[in-house]
Amino acid sequence: MINIDLLQIVLYFVVLITLVKPLGAYMAFVYEGKLSFLRPIENIIYHLSGIDPTQEMDWKAYTIAFLLFNAIGFLFVYLILRLQGLLPLNPQGFASIPSALAFNTAVSFVTNTNWQSYGGEMVMSYLSQMLALGTQNFLSAASGMVVLIALIRGITRASSQKIGNFYVDLTRSTLYILLPLALILSLALVSQGTIQTFASYRQVDLLQPSASSENQIIALGPAASQIAIKQLGTNGGGFFNVNSAHPFENPTPLSNFLEMIAILLLPAALTYTYGKMVGDTRQGWAIFTAMTVIFVLVFSLGLWAESQGNPKLTALGLDTTAGNMEGKEVRFGVANSVLWSVATTAASNGSVNSMHDSFTPLGGLAPMWLMQLGEIIYGGVGSGLYGMLAFVIVAVFVAGLMVGRTPEYLGKKIEVFEMKMASLMILIPVLTVLFGTAVAVSLDMGRSSVLNPGAHGFSEILYAFSSVGTIMAVPLLA
Repeated sequence: MINIDLLQIVLYFVVLITLVKPLGAYMAFVYEGKLSFLRPIENIIYHLSGIDPTQEMDWKAYTIAFLLFNAIGFLFVYLILRLQGLLPLNPQGFASIPSALAFNTAVSFVTNTNWQSYGGEMVMSYLSQMLALGTQNFLSAASGMVVLIALIRGITRASSQKIGNFYVDLTRSTLYILLPLALILSLALVSQGTIQTFASYRQVDLLQPSASSENQIIALGPAASQIAIKQLGTNGGGFFNVNSAHPFENPTPLSNFLEMIAILLLPAALTYTYGKMVGDTRQGWAIFTAMTVIFVLVFSLGLWAESQGNPKLTALGLDTTAGNMEGKEVRFGVANSVLWSVATTAASNGSVNSMHDSFTPLGGLAPMWLMQLGEIIYGGVGSGLYGMLAFVIVAVFVAGLMVGRTPEYLGKKIEVFEMKMASLMILIPVLTVLFGTAVAVSLDMGRSSVLNPGAHGFSEILYAFSSVGTIMAVPLLA
């Protein structure tokens, strides 16, 4: 690894850690209602939606509002995809999305999983990308954030059964946090060459024509706006089929750096938001430190493994002194490819800038293990932190039993009910992954989808179910 790679890695962590406190404090002010510079726009939204922002909800009403809102979001995405062929902003004349694929995609984007079984530039119109998928990139991320905020209020409020208003929290998450950050990042990406256009696809002549073809179709579209929110919202769904390995999504090392920062920015900053809102910032810093230590250790393993090169390629007489470059973009190299692979699986993001299928066994273990943890090392926006809090509750409970004291966390007693709920949060994703993998390897249908035989084929299946079973999706093949 050359010095420039080491410098980029150090700079990445310095920038990320520096942004945690100011952004985390800003989000705490947003959710505590201490910021009002966008209040006129807020009030217009509440008025048009018939929402009373002063009316708080108990946990049941909050849950029903959350489920109902996202059910409507699912139906909205599904209908747009099914009617795509009849709708505008479809310069390529793509047909409507088949029902099974539309259902899969709608479920995936509404749940912030962003599992993609399609090539965006080959089947999705500009309207579908923006209005259906882009909208859900905002709303599914905001939904994860508001669940965390509701949980924090439940922890901190001693005398009230109310935990806020779902629609107010959702509006503020989108209006004050996600939209401004997405706008800034979109402009930065456009400055680096990420495309943002409504022009039709272009046909260009090849510099070196072949016997079979003299030209090529260049896919275009409003990509930058969707790339920004896919990273900030830990969504990961790519505008193009190969995601952030595509030069129109991620053109330069600087765009790569900005997108990697965006992946972990909100999940990391929310730890400080948590500390501010519970009245003890040490709690937030403790969780952030634990996450960062694990992240650095896993990243170090992946970087070491990929820097060793591929012994199979070395045996063929190929130069592997730069590390294992199979499936990686030359403009990013080994270090930035590994850092992205670890960041995207730690944050339940799902975007890629290299082919994880080409990683060495130990290099591939790093992202696999982070998914197996349930994406709690930073994790998705909101979901990562409340997943980590489940582990905190279990740890405090066990520690209390060991010293013979009633377990307490932030002044709240941890009893049987809390332990049951925390245990279910931890075990259900694990059981989902194991059960799905077991069924897939037992059926011819599951085994027939494997691209590489043997142990690696099992890893493909386990990776796929880890992606969807832990509420995210990272394409194994970019």
